[in-house]
Amino acid sequence: MTGTLAELWLAAAVFILGHFGISSTPLREVLVRRLGEQPYNGLFSLLAVAALAWLIVAYNAAPPGPWLWSLPAVGPYLAIVVLPLAVLLLVGGVSQPNPTAMGGDHHLDDARPARGTLRITRHPVMWAIGLWALTHIVANGSLRDIVFFGSFAVLALAGTVLIDAKHGARHGASFERFAAATSNLPFLAIATGRQSLVKTLRELGPVRLVVVVALYGALLHLHTWLFGVSPYPPA
Repeated sequence: MTGTLAELWLAAAVFILGHFGISSTPLREVLVRRLGEQPYNGLFSLLAVAALAWLIVAYNAAPPGPWLWSLPAVGPYLAIVVLPLAVLLLVGGVSQPNPTAMGGDHHLDDARPARGTLRITRHPVMWAIGLWALTHIVANGSLRDIVFFGSFAVLALAGTVLIDAKHGARHGASFERFAAATSNLPFLAIATGRQSLVKTLRELGPVRLVVVVALYGALLHLHTWLFGVSPYPPA
């Protein structure tokens, strides 16, 4: 079974269900009561890393499988255009306080809980992963790529809905106040006038924006060397 698409499917299922089956079910509360919050977080992180490592190994070993589509003139351009936003969300999401991140619940009581990229979406890191995964699904039409990148897309984008439900049940009015000032779907709060793109860029600041440009440029330039695939459309 090793080195097969069947193993990749199994690794993807474990990767997704390992998250949803624990962190988004009553099982999490049971484990937290028995182990404590910090030991649970450590154990869960260890299991998540192990599942991710298996998924990557299984992906690299699996054959491409059937090609369901090929969009050489569309896929690379889409990734090149969309991924700067994903990098922006990632950099802002990991460098600014986030009430939806693990251990960030206390920020719900901040005077202004939605700052920086949270004005774009209250799940910036999840959407960064989701956009990265979706663009790579379009650009790579083999079954192996669809299973691999699709597992990240499902985990990230379905995860935003489950995180909202969990925080809403746990924090009630505090989360409702935060959710009312933001949106899950990127730019929806800005489009409806609840947030400001100008304030977003101002709060990100020049240093983070320089990091975004540098990181995106490095990923684009080193993509072929790192992953063995050119990010550019065929000549």
